[in-house]
Amino acid sequence: MNYISLNHNSKKVNFENALINGLAPDKGLYFPEYIPKLSTKLFKNIDNISNNEIAYKVIKPFVGNCVDKNNLIKIIEDTLSFEFPLKQINNLIYSLELFHGPTLAFKDVGARFMARFLGYINEKKRNKKITVLVATSGDTGGAVASGFNNIEGIDVVILYPKNKVSKIQEKQLTTLGNNIYALEVDGDFDDCQNMAKNIFVDDQINNEIDITSANSINVGRWLPQTFYYFFAYKEIIKRGLTNKKNVFSVPSGNFGNICAGLLSKLMGLPINHFISSTNINNVIPIFLKTGQYKPKKTIKTISNAMDVGNPSNFIRIQNLYKNDFHKLKKIMSGYYFSDSQTSNEIYNVFKKHNYILDPHGAIGYLGLKKFLSSNENYFGVFLETAHPIKFLEIVEKKIKEKIPVPKQIKNILNKNGNKTPISNYNELKSFLLK
Repeated sequence: MNYISLNHNSKKVNFENALINGLAPDKGLYFPEYIPKLSTKLFKNIDNISNNEIAYKVIKPFVGNCVDKNNLIKIIEDTLSFEFPLKQINNLIYSLELFHGPTLAFKDVGARFMARFLGYINEKKRNKKITVLVATSGDTGGAVASGFNNIEGIDVVILYPKNKVSKIQEKQLTTLGNNIYALEVDGDFDDCQNMAKNIFVDDQINNEIDITSANSINVGRWLPQTFYYFFAYKEIIKRGLTNKKNVFSVPSGNFGNICAGLLSKLMGLPINHFISSTNINNVIPIFLKTGQYKPKKTIKTISNAMDVGNPSNFIRIQNLYKNDFHKLKKIMSGYYFSDSQTSNEIYNVFKKHNYILDPHGAIGYLGLKKFLSSNENYFGVFLETAHPIKFLEIVEKKIKEKIPVPKQIKNILNKNGNKTPISNYNELKSFLLK
């Protein structure tokens, strides 16, 4: 498998080089040269196959010969060291809980896979220091920090927007130390992301240090997110939920997660429809109504990991469907919701179903509920992407009950964070060169 740049002005590379480069030299995102089709036998027998084996069959075509079978299996086993339960909310709605990993966020899978694959490359083939640069609007930074913590030969630099992540998220970014460096940016997520993109094509930086990205712009972070959808479908089959069509509602910010779901469908996974559920940073839902893609300035919300005004991965989604607006619109709906709608739904679902949503999951739930209200031949799954404890002040205030603190969070609450404030690109560049 080779990867092309979506700007079409760079050479093809294999998975290893796409992983190390992060972004192509022409600033384009890497994209697989073709979409592999999986055997129908996999889907017929999926309820009898382990998650590790499913993940191997899904990711193997993308990594090709860049890693031997035994080491790929080891990377997968270490990545998928926790559960992905499907919880029933009512007779039509299910929650796919993706927050049972070490940082209580769905991004643990991509971050852990990428860290272990990069560690394997560094140990077996390169033996040369790599700097991983990542911009975060909330959960990505914590997942990457945890995934790469103490990985030999790799330093991690995290950019996060000042006063725009939750207190627990900031603790996860700033308390690990070791090879993890947190930079607090005076700006929003799009500022962080633009700084990172410019670093990757800065000749001075690339001449002096080896640097890559750990955002979902990196294929090593993006592609493992396909696993969730296969695991969910396995549970759907095990429960005999085949009398209706299925729809997946994905809380969406930078659109890497839903892009992975759409890729899974094109690989053969029997998913009927997708919903991109967003907060008022609603560029894509507006696009799906009008056909006009108009990036805008990010607006701060209580679902901060989705505060993205110019989603990087949307170009991949367009390429999956050959830039055919009508074809994409048939497979994906888009809805957006305000903070008041989000927080009210947290209360409603808790009171009615005794289930605690985080603000991102609440938006996924709202999108699913809206779709099902006019599509009665469907049942749906929404992705619960982060543990509600990460948004303690918002959720507890709404449900008026204490949320039990998971052990992953107890370990960091009393730790002091270490961060470096920066306000512009030159300060970031200076930090990296030091």
